[in-house]
Amino acid sequence: MRKKVLIVDDHPSFRSAARLLLEHEGFDVVGEAEDGASGLAASAALDPDVVLLDINLPDLDGFDVASRICLDQAAPKVVLTSSRDPREFGPLVMRSGAQGFIPKGELSGARIDALL
Repeated sequence: MRKKVLIVDDHPSFRSAARLLLEHEGFDVVGEAEDGASGLAASAALDPDVVLLDINLPDLDGFDVASRICLDQAAPKVVLTSSRDPREFGPLVMRSGAQGFIPKGELSGARIDALL
């Protein structure tokens, strides 16, 4: 069964590239959101298996969005992403409830599967 993915990122070019890549690698991208508030709403409405979530969003911090999504045990798995160096985030990734972190330049279906 194909995993359903929601992409939450404020850059349309990244959302488009991530969609193409993930669909090519067998994922079903069920939606996109450009900020944290719409990401939370889309996560609730679309029932994805995975939320690919940018850390730097214009309205809410990605760590905060992840922790809100992960409050429910039936919630989708969250994978954080950023173009910044992951060492900058220290323990924030794990404290957010996310499955882990993938740098944007290293995004692949295999990397997502490895975290799940």
